[in-house]
Amino acid sequence: MPKAMEFSSKQARADFVARRLAELYPETPIPLVHHDAYSLLVAVVLSAHTTDAGVNKATPRLWAELGRTPAEIASAPLDQLRAIIRPVGLSGQKSKAVRELSRLLVERHGGQVPGTFAELEALPGVGHKTASVIMSQVFGIPAFPVDTHIHRLAQRWKLTDGRSVERTEADLKRLFPEAEWNKLHLRIIFYGRQHCTARGCDGTVCEICRTLFPERKRPVKTRK
Repeated sequence: MPKAMEFSSKQARADFVARRLAELYPETPIPLVHHDAYSLLVAVVLSAHTTDAGVNKATPRLWAELGRTPAEIASAPLDQLRAIIRPVGLSGQKSKAVRELSRLLVERHGGQVPGTFAELEALPGVGHKTASVIMSQVFGIPAFPVDTHIHRLAQRWKLTDGRSVERTEADLKRLFPEAEWNKLHLRIIFYGRQHCTARGCDGTVCEICRTLFPERKRPVKTRK
């Protein structure tokens, strides 16, 4: 077991995290079921404030009943679209976003998902995190999407002060090699879901927390 003093710096902690997560998760499959760039974009939009498992139950029905292309979804009845995605929550907001982004993909991009942050973030329902997922997982552009798991774990591991998601993203990008970003953000998510959950670990329970901070006695309060 490494000694705590070995992890007195952020960089030392980051290096250990990267090594251990690579051992635990050598493969990094995208957890959202999809068949192309468009279906992944829609799935990521639908995943806001819900679980990937819930989205993976809704999207097969969406493609089966309404079509698999932006043109088909753009012309779909809004009520039918809303009914299909109701189980993932915020169905009114999400159904409008999905139909409108589909329309804009047809009108502005020939039915294709664009490959720049600016073009992606101009689409309804697509913020910086969603755009980062698409840029990294579809186009292979280094990005570090920060979801709630990553934001929480980065604070527990003292890699950031967590004052904002933007700050967490910037801190992690400084600590980890750019070539590792696309796989590492998924590895942190996997670990957060399986071992360092919001309820299952308070910064003192899971393997990485205990290794980095063996003397830690108090729970870590993280910023959302």
